[in-house]
Amino acid sequence: MTSTPASGELPQLAAVALEKAYRKGQHVIPVLRGVELSVQRGEFVAVIGQSGSGKSTLLHLLGLLDAPTVGEVRLRGERIDDLPERVRDELRNRVFGFVFQFYHLLPELTVLENVLTPLMIRQGVLSYWRQRRTLRRAAEEIVQAVGLAHRRNHRPAELSGGEMQRAAIARALVAGPEILLADEPTGNLDANTGAGIMELLHQLNEQTGLTIIMVTHDLAVARHAGRLVQLKAGRIVETPGTPAGDPDAVERLRPIVPMAS
Repeated sequence: MTSTPASGELPQLAAVALEKAYRKGQHVIPVLRGVELSVQRGEFVAVIGQSGSGKSTLLHLLGLLDAPTVGEVRLRGERIDDLPERVRDELRNRVFGFVFQFYHLLPELTVLENVLTPLMIRQGVLSYWRQRRTLRRAAEEIVQAVGLAHRRNHRPAELSGGEMQRAAIARALVAGPEILLADEPTGNLDANTGAGIMELLHQLNEQTGLTIIMVTHDLAVARHAGRLVQLKAGRIVETPGTPAGDPDAVERLRPIVPMAS
């Protein structure tokens, strides 16, 4: 889904002059160096770059999993990175959905129980217990939507890599996020399984208008996005355009960002 902002429309999510540095002993290691990025509602944006370019760090800052050294993160024009911890926790639970390369499913829980965890966290014990049947139905619908209804009572150790990533996507979606943040969502999958995950993300974006920001080093994966943003040495250096409207956009980046083998 390609979003065309109306005149004066604020970005749904924006990075404003973001810098991030880490201290290692007496040394300060800069990772992001003044990143500017604006994402409109309904966009599917792929941030591409080589390992160590700062892609995951940028995603963590946008999703309030980490705090910038300098700069701001804004949601619909309002700064959110400096809010009290309780408010940031609530935003992570209600506004953002997260999909990680390594799934992060709880091994002792079934697929359905893993998918239910964000709702348990949101509701609290007593509220969840009162609404458990309604919430369970909502989780079952999401599990079915990602093609895992037949595996809902299986634990992660009994699933394939593609099934675990689908379960992780279902968990990210169950709370109805406005923005899905995906960190190398196909990084642990073979090409065919990864293509299936990308098709699922593409359908979510096209059919529901879900905003997706994905980081990847793989240009074949980046082709599924509506917009490409390159991150190099901690800086945004070019935005080639929409792959669907510019078939040469990915090819121009091939000498800069190697295709994953």
